[in-house]
Amino acid sequence: MNGSAPQIPTMRQSAQEHAALLPPLLAEARHLAASVVMGTHGRRQAGAGEEFWQFRSAVAGDPWRSIDWRRSARSDAHYIRQQEWQAAQSVLFWIDGAQSMSFTGDAKRQTKAARANLLGLAIIILLARAGERIGLMEDPDPPKSGETQVDRIIAQLGARAQSADYGLPAKRVFPKGSRGVFLSDFLGDWDAIRDVVMKSADRGVSGAVVQILDPVEELFPFDGRTEFQSMSGLIRFETLRARGLKAAYLDKLAERKQALADISKTTGWQYLCHHTNDTAQPALMWLYAALEEVR
Repeated sequence: MNGSAPQIPTMRQSAQEHAALLPPLLAEARHLAASVVMGTHGRRQAGAGEEFWQFRSAVAGDPWRSIDWRRSARSDAHYIRQQEWQAAQSVLFWIDGAQSMSFTGDAKRQTKAARANLLGLAIIILLARAGERIGLMEDPDPPKSGETQVDRIIAQLGARAQSADYGLPAKRVFPKGSRGVFLSDFLGDWDAIRDVVMKSADRGVSGAVVQILDPVEELFPFDGRTEFQSMSGLIRFETLRARGLKAAYLDKLAERKQALADISKTTGWQYLCHHTNDTAQPALMWLYAALEEVR
């Protein structure tokens, strides 16, 4: 890495560059979402709805008009035909947009931010189609359902720009019984990240954590004289023997990954480590299944 001072973009420039990447990412996200076979997300229980759920035996007090006479004619008992009530659930997203997410170890490979946006938008599209209420952690308004809310989230993602090197989820009180989806490299302040997950679990919130890393971050292929600097350029460190740092660095990274896996297991969340050199579809399928499992 060279020692010249980096050209740090302004927040407006960062926002404009980020927004320019969203239209092609959105098209890719819609294509990716189309590859997933839709399931049913709502909570199944009796109530007003269009889908048949089950028959139950009639009991004293049931109105005669609610009896299904065709089903009852096949037995000596009277049966009530119940419809399924689909209760939309709220899903809040943290899609990390901090400077560290702008990293890629290969110009031909997506940045961590691009992959996070791709996976986030794809699952948001799927949840919107299923009638779920969706929203971003940083949005003070309550989660909403529908395509209009998808468009609103896209606009919010395109407008934001963060100067911080590492991201943290916004402090937000989850609706009780809702779900969360966090997409980040999770290289920021661990205590703050753990605090958000633990407080959400205390409110009965479950969800999925997807740690997105570039393969270079897993390999640490550096040797000799190397200058390391954060994506913002505000943090710098130069060494003459980069290889000597490899073992300690890899230990720290493994420790962070294990901490994420442990806290996810403790709180009932699901954890996945995803790399940007892998295709996005398996991660989306995992995320979709994880949300089914934790609802």
